[in-house]
Parts: sequence; structure tokens; C-alpha cells
Amino acid sequence: MPAPDLVSITARLRAAGCVFAEEEEALLLSVEQSPAALNAMIGRRVAGLPLEQILGWAEFCGRRILVDPGVFVPRRRTELLVRQALAFCAPGSVMVDLCCGSGAVAAVLAVARPGASLFAVDIDPLAVACARRNLADPGQVFEGDLFAPLPVSLTGRVDVIAANAPYVPTNEIALMPVEARLYEPRATADGGDDGLDIQRRIAAAASPWLSPNGCLLVETGQRQATQTAAIFALNGLFPRIVQSEELDSTVVIGLLEPQTDNLNDRLSL
Repeated sequence: MPAPDLVSITARLRAAGCVFAEEEEALLLSVEQSPAALNAMIGRRVAGLPLEQILGWAEFCGRRILVDPGVFVPRRRTELLVRQALAFCAPGSVMVDLCCGSGAVAAVLAVARPGASLFAVDIDPLAVACARRNLADPGQVFEGDLFAPLPVSLTGRVDVIAANAPYVPTNEIALMPVEARLYEPRATADGGDDGLDIQRRIAAAASPWLSPNGCLLVETGQRQATQTAAIFALNGLFPRIVQSEELDSTVVIGLLEPQTDNLNDRLSL
């Protein structure tokens, strides 16, 4: 089979709704493969499969994170969650990545804080298998519902709990891009009627796991931020909302004790 014409690749991608058709074409062409395999990859992308699942990786915080078919693709907006986690995660810290998906957050923190103890959890076995490929110590990835599979020995010792839990309201799932709606598990997006069901469960269960100076960080929607903060407060956490216009991202941070010293200096946008 002859190699696809470059103009036709761009045109096919653009016609399929790919906003960054030229960039996607370059990434597809960067993979060493036969013309037939390339045509098959283009066909999968035109059909709506996420580019990252086709390539087998996603760029996140400057790193390549392996992404298997059927696993949630890490978004750039979640880089704010990583930045805030780094502000609290010292070399000897204990950190938990809840609803970890591919393990992208934990994988980046593992490199940035090599002395930290990192644990990741997801309820989806496909995500767990993918996260184990991305983390240097795959034995630290647990399959189960939120905190349930974590070792009891972590109780009261976790310095950072970071969670990119589902927060899309159920009635808005139909408005999501086709690649997310059809090719990623619905459970990775659907947060219930107001999008905050999983956040409520996390906030209600987090405190016993946190160290005295520990914190809970949750990615949320901009219009949901005040509700998320209220959920934190209801569960005994002192909330702070951090936003980034650059990343179009919002994170709510919850502390066991109020801190008014240099917390703002540590929260880098």
C-alpha cells in the first residue's frame, strides 16, 4: 500500500473535527510503521478514538505517560493539580493519587520528588494495569474503591492526597467531545447529578488518612469550586480555591488546620 498523501491526512483529520490537524498528523507520522498501519491509525482517529490512545502515550507535565485503550487520557488542566501537590510534597512525604487513571499525577510526582512514598488507587482494572506501567514501583498501585485498598499502616501518615475524581454532572455527559464520551469509561467523568458525588465521598473519608499537616487536593470545575469548598468545610477541612486561567483549571485544597503563614507563597500558578 502506498504511503498516504500528507495533504489528504490533514484534510481527513480536519474534516473529522480535529482542531489541531497538522500537529496530530506530525505525531502520527512520527511513529515508525508501514503505510498500512499508518492508514489504520488515521482511520481510528477519524472515527473518534483519542489520539493518545492511538499513539499509546500522552504528554503530561513534559513527560510521556503511557495510555492504554479504554483508559482515561490525562488532560493538561490537571497539571495544576500536580503543581499544587508539589507545593506540599517534600522529598520524604507520603502521597496518594486517588482515581489515578493512567497514574499520570503519581508518575510526575515520583520524578519531581524522588524521596517521596507514592501510592495510587483506581477502581478500574485497566487503569490500574496502565498505572503500574507508568510507575517505577508498580506494587504501589492498588485496585479498589477510593481509600478502601490502601494499607491500614498509612492511616494518619499521608501528607498529600491528590484526586482528579469525576466531576461532570450526569446530564452534561452528552455534551462532552465524542472521544471522551465514547472511548473513555463513563465512570471517569460522571460525578452524579451535580458532578460532586465522588468528591463528597473523598472529603468525608480523607481526614483519618491525613498527617497533622496533610492536605487534600481535588480538581473541580470552576463553577463548582465554591460547592467543593463547602463540602470540604462540612467535613472539617479548611478549604482554599486555586485557579489557573492559563490551564483553565481549578483545584480546591483542604487542610486539617488553617494556615495563614506562607501558604500563598507555596501555591505556584
